[in-house]
Amino acid sequence: MRPQLTSPDAHSIASPSSPSSAISASDRRLNALVRHLVDASPAMDSQNLKDTVSASPTSGFHADSVFAHVVRAPEDPILGVTVAYNKDPSPVKLNLGVGAYRTEEGKPLVLNVVRRAEQQIVNDRARVKEYLPIVGLADFNKLSAKLILGADSPAIQENRVTTVECLSGTGSLRVGGEFLARHYHQRTIYIPQPTWGNHPKVFTIAGLSVKTYRYYDPATRGLNFQGLLEDLGSAPSGAIVLLHACAHNPTGVDPTVQQWEQIRQLMRSKALLPFFDSAYQGFASGSLDADAQSVRMFVADGGECLVAQSYAKNMGLYGERVGALSIVCKTADIASRVESQVKLVVRPMYSNPPIHGASIVATILKDRDMYNEWTIELKAMADRIISMRHQLFDALRAKGTPGDWSHIIKQIGMFTFTGLNSEQVAFMTREYHIYMTSDGRISMAGLSTRTIPHLTDAIHAAVTGVV
Repeated sequence: MRPQLTSPDAHSIASPSSPSSAISASDRRLNALVRHLVDASPAMDSQNLKDTVSASPTSGFHADSVFAHVVRAPEDPILGVTVAYNKDPSPVKLNLGVGAYRTEEGKPLVLNVVRRAEQQIVNDRARVKEYLPIVGLADFNKLSAKLILGADSPAIQENRVTTVECLSGTGSLRVGGEFLARHYHQRTIYIPQPTWGNHPKVFTIAGLSVKTYRYYDPATRGLNFQGLLEDLGSAPSGAIVLLHACAHNPTGVDPTVQQWEQIRQLMRSKALLPFFDSAYQGFASGSLDADAQSVRMFVADGGECLVAQSYAKNMGLYGERVGALSIVCKTADIASRVESQVKLVVRPMYSNPPIHGASIVATILKDRDMYNEWTIELKAMADRIISMRHQLFDALRAKGTPGDWSHIIKQIGMFTFTGLNSEQVAFMTREYHIYMTSDGRISMAGLSTRTIPHLTDAIHAAVTGVV
């Protein structure tokens, strides 16, 4: 049985029932500690202990936090949409903000082939959970390079490509950006205007100076190709240029094959370094090869480039964070040296990548039956999104909503840049409980045949009733 504390000093200090309201919560915690130490060491005087044990500036006993000056950051403009959506109790609410595929029933989808691959991995008792090398899973890297560059790519056959497993597309961009900031002679990267909201943040933190080039034409809701050529033409020789491989985010506007060729010729003539962001291969058109065509055009000319890949969308592995960075070099020796330096970027950042998601991807890509099953499921996702585009366009036209909405079926991929302004977006959220980013971007993957009439009504009301 614990000895009873008899020191009047200790009782007057520690009693939680003391009538004095001046005793703070931190004082009570400190006094509780003193009482505990006196119990543990009866020979020690409680007052001496109180003098010895005091709250340090960084402890929980101190009323003023060393972080008291930290201000609350704003919600991420994209992820914040989901936060607001989750707080809305309306039964008709609709989230078209975050880019994640949903079924016709509005549910997240795990591909059947992914479940098969995962089960195979789980059943393999020989698999262990050891650390991967800094560059990641070797099979995954080799197969990822073949997927984006083509199995018959001369760059792969000549060992001029180094591929590193990274934390999805974002991690691949960050690692590539930091490598360039350390080892490339130009520190300026040109990104399209507009682009994914995370791009400028990722490259700025990586150590690059971010500038923009014209891309989207609000008047036509299409590509401002002339402006793009002019801006890249006036960029300094050697500058880095970020290119969306397909399904441009947020506009859904892609160059044609002929326009890509003109972009390639211009960039090579000015020694501009291409950095491709490939987040939607196969998810845009339903064809893995068609969606990789822009990248392969640049690799085929023997020049150098960087490619960031993500398997979030095309395999539905959003939460697994699976991606790859490939750097195409002039020679095998240069590729080897580049890889050695990329390792020095990765090691202090996250040491090495996770094994599970990359194992799923590698299992699917190296098994012919699983690969074929994946392409079928992938095309089904792409086709459903294309169908949503046509259904929304037809519904707006049938309702007589003012304006030309043909851009909805001309754009490609997960997103549509509707052309709605921020006031119209706010109106649709307030009156119809439809959530999207303030620039009017909607995720077509979040729509269904059931929800299209509700969205159509909201767009019609916003366009006819909000200036």
